[in-house]
Amino acid sequence: MTAEIIAIPRANLHEQAAVRLRQMIVEGRIAPGAKLNERELCEVLDVSRTPLREAIKMLAAEGLVELVPNRGAIAVQLSEEDVRHTFEVMGGLEALSGELAAQRITDEELAEIKAMHFEMLAAYTRRDLSNYYRINAQIHRAINAAAKNPVLAATYDRVNARLQALRFRSNQDEEKWKSAMKEHEQMVDALSRRDAKALREVLASHLMNKLTVVLELLRSAQAKKKGKATP
Repeated sequence: MTAEIIAIPRANLHEQAAVRLRQMIVEGRIAPGAKLNERELCEVLDVSRTPLREAIKMLAAEGLVELVPNRGAIAVQLSEEDVRHTFEVMGGLEALSGELAAQRITDEELAEIKAMHFEMLAAYTRRDLSNYYRINAQIHRAINAAAKNPVLAATYDRVNARLQALRFRSNQDEEKWKSAMKEHEQMVDALSRRDAKALREVLASHLMNKLTVVLELLRSAQAKKKGKATP
């Protein structure tokens, strides 16, 4: 586990630590199923144990970290069944967000999403996966926000938190990443036309394509693990 040491302002230490720790988990710097080493993380994040533990509690509430009695905090590791069920729910939430957003989005919100899309395209062109994923997530959240349904937004955030690391990894295959970028172009086009049906369909399809990629990754990792375990 490696990351640059960053100085964090004393105010809101636990929130700043949570942002950095979340990034480390999402980007795989802390592997699924790995125990969070408090001493090491205190050094990496340049914080004491109290704000670190508060940050860990925040991520546990989001579903990124599991607090296990007598073992401490562990980066969540979803089973194939957990992944399938969660993506099924997330696909429905994304589809509903798109349908409502196409009906309710303002010109200002649309302009902001288009600007983020071009910024994401630039990150894709540079093959900057970290920034690509960050902007990608912002776009999905902006579409969800444009739906203007607080119950949907709260549910979306809670379910999506469990899938962030997997969604990040799904773009590490060049062809799959290219396909995802094309789907985002279709999303922006449908949103620009205020086509609720088209946006609902492309978002639902986008999530199911992500599920296919994620399951392939999980199965590949399991096969490698079994191969290493075989004498």
